[in-house]
Amino acid sequence: MKIAVTSQGETPESSVDERFGRAYWILIYDEVDDSWEALENSVARNAMQGAGIQAAQLVSDHQATVLITGVTGPKAFRALDAAGVRVMHGAKGTVQEALQIFCAGGLTEASADMAVGAP
Repeated sequence: MKIAVTSQGETPESSVDERFGRAYWILIYDEVDDSWEALENSVARNAMQGAGIQAAQLVSDHQATVLITGVTGPKAFRALDAAGVRVMHGAKGTVQEALQIFCAGGLTEASADMAVGAP
């Protein structure tokens, strides 16, 4: 399984970026080989609009099945949901800490009505 985590830096020791679409980095953890891949998110972060949808495409393109972040917007949540990506809101601390909390069952899976700006 591949797990995406929004990050303020390019290492697992970096702080979680609590924004999804405008996160500086998205780190992908691959459980199979216990490795990390850092994806710079500047295209989505600098977009005039649609940042969440572009970031969702980046996560999906890298075959992540889970996203750990602070919060997503409703359009990003729908795009992730359509791609089969489970979304975990409320992440804090470092990327590594957020991953450990998720693996221990400490994060709640988000629903569409939990997305910021949801009607």
